[in-house]
Amino acid sequence: MRVISGTAKGVRLYCPEGLDVRPTADRIKESIFNILQLYIPGAVVLDLFSGSGALGIESLSRGAEKAVFVDQSKQSVQFIKKNLMAAKLVDRATVLCMPVKKALEKLDSQFDLIFMDPPYLKGLITPTLEDIGLKNLLKEEGIIVVEHDSKDFLPDTITFFVRYRQKQYGRTTVSFYKRFEER
Repeated sequence: MRVISGTAKGVRLYCPEGLDVRPTADRIKESIFNILQLYIPGAVVLDLFSGSGALGIESLSRGAEKAVFVDQSKQSVQFIKKNLMAAKLVDRATVLCMPVKKALEKLDSQFDLIFMDPPYLKGLITPTLEDIGLKNLLKEEGIIVVEHDSKDFLPDTITFFVRYRQKQYGRTTVSFYKRFEER
């Protein structure tokens, strides 16, 4: 697994081993960033359930201003820090080792992009999206990208957000949410 593009292009990313960690496949990551390419430069990014930090690091490499990484696994946090050092992006990153719910309670700024890659089929997506909405963590024109199992049912609208795009890659689906606009 490597950084695909930007200032850290080609840097190898390390990932914790085990069944709990599913690094985003390079083809999925490339597709996500092709869709988001106009939103990345200058963006403030939140990477939830970070794992190796690949999505946040890819964002920083492509010109995001800063990124906050959240994972409750101490091992994952060690890998995120190691990957940030390898990519020379430490100065633009904050890494939090805590459960996502607790981190969302503590965060007090808004984000342009929020990545979520929670453990599959654990029922974490809807409550996390609700918490993001209640805390008003997504900027007005922001986007939430949720990577999930294709069997996971996600509603088209969740409290403050509406799904406006979805792409399936075998067992993995990526759903894109933005703020719900009342007409």
